[in-house]
Amino acid sequence: MGKVVITGITGFVGGAMARAAAAAGHELVALVRPTSRREYLADLPIRWHSGDVTKPETLHGLLDGADGLIHAAGMLGQTGVPESRYFALHEQGTVNILAEAEKAGVSRILYVSSPGILGPISGPPAEETAPFAPTNSYERSKAAAEQAVQIFIRAGLPVIIVRPEFIYGPGDYHVLGLFQAVAKGRFFTIGGGQAHCHPTFIEDAVQGMMLAFTKGVVGEIYHIAGPTPVTFQELGRTIAAALNVPAPRYNIPHWLALAGAAGLEMVGKISGWRPPLSRSGVAFFTQNRHFSWQKAYHHLGYTPQYDLLQGVKTTIAWYRDRSLLENP
Repeated sequence: MGKVVITGITGFVGGAMARAAAAAGHELVALVRPTSRREYLADLPIRWHSGDVTKPETLHGLLDGADGLIHAAGMLGQTGVPESRYFALHEQGTVNILAEAEKAGVSRILYVSSPGILGPISGPPAEETAPFAPTNSYERSKAAAEQAVQIFIRAGLPVIIVRPEFIYGPGDYHVLGLFQAVAKGRFFTIGGGQAHCHPTFIEDAVQGMMLAFTKGVVGEIYHIAGPTPVTFQELGRTIAAALNVPAPRYNIPHWLALAGAAGLEMVGKISGWRPPLSRSGVAFFTQNRHFSWQKAYHHLGYTPQYDLLQGVKTTIAWYRDRSLLENP
C-alpha cells in the first residue's frame, strides 16, 4: 500500500500508528487542526493537511490518491465536556471522513473504535459479538460512530474495525496521573479493588491494529487487548513494585467514592477546576472491563508481547526520562 492518510495523528495512539506506518514504508498524509502540536513527529516524512473531521469542507482533497485511511481521531472521556461534543467528533466526524473516503475510492480503511461501547462485562472476557451497553458520553458517541461505520460497510466501503483497550505506555499522558498517585502514596482502590481492567501496552496495541489494517477481513471487528485482565488492586501493586514504593494500602467504599466524586464535580463546575476524581472515574475503577483477543489471534496472528510488569517498567522509564516521575 502506498499513500496512507491518518486522522488523530497528534494523539498518543495516532502518533504511534504513524510511526508504525512510516516504518512499513507507507507515504503519510496527516489531517491536523491548525493549532495541533506537531513537533514530536517532525522526524517523520509527513505531508500535513490542515482540517477537522467535524468540518467537512476542510476535508476536500485530503484523500485524493490515497490507498488507505487510518481513522484514529477521538477524544477520551473528560469531566465537564458536553455530550454533544463527543457525538460531533466521534459520530459526525466519522461520517464526514468516511464519506470523503467513499468519494475518493480508498481501498483500505481502519476505524479505531473502543470496546468500551460494550459497557461493564459481567461474565467472561467479552467477544466482538457482545451487545452494545455504553454507560457514558464517550462510550455512547463511540457506539453511535460504530453503527454509522456499519452503514458504510453495508454500502460497500472497505472498513475494518479495531477496538483497542486501555492503552498505556511511552508517549501517554492520560494515565500519567495514575502512576504519579501510586508514586506519592495517594492511589487508593474503590470497593475493594477487585474489578478487572485490561491494560494493553502501546506496542502491542499498534502491532494488533497494523495487522488488522494489512490482514483484517473487511467488515470484521477485532478486539486488541493485553495478555490478561488484572484487578485494579493488582494494577496498583504492580506499578508500586516497578516504582519501588510501598503497595497502595487504602480502600474507599463505593458509595463514599461516588458521593465524593459528585461533590468534586460540583466544585469543578463552579470554579472551572478539573477534579481529580469524577463519577465516571469511579465507574472505571469499579466495573469489570475485560475482552477476548482470540479472534485477532486466529484471524491476524496477533499475540501481545508485553506482560503488565514489563510494560509498566518501560512506561516508568519513559516518564522518568522526562522528569514526569521522580527517580528512586
